[in-house]
Amino acid sequence: MSTEQEDAVKAWAEGYAKEHGWILNPDDKQREAVIKGLARNTERFGFRYCPCRIRSGDLEKDKRIICPCVFHQDELDQAGHCTCNFFYDKDE
Repeated sequence: MSTEQEDAVKAWAEGYAKEHGWILNPDDKQREAVIKGLARNTERFGFRYCPCRIRSGDLEKDKRIICPCVFHQDELDQAGHCTCNFFYDKDE
């Protein structure tokens, strides 16, 4: 896996989090694991599929789990973070 892809994912995620008033997981190990998973899925499948979700192989269905997945906002509202423990509400 290329570090360029990881760097691109990290830059995107930091910008996306900032734009929404969130932060990325402050735990380096967990944050980097998600970044690596997103980069790996981008390289393998062409999309930033959430590493915490299972792809079905059906592109139409799997669009829902491209990060940021369709579930992340509700998860942040309810738990203060998404299922991947990647995006966090600053106030949590």
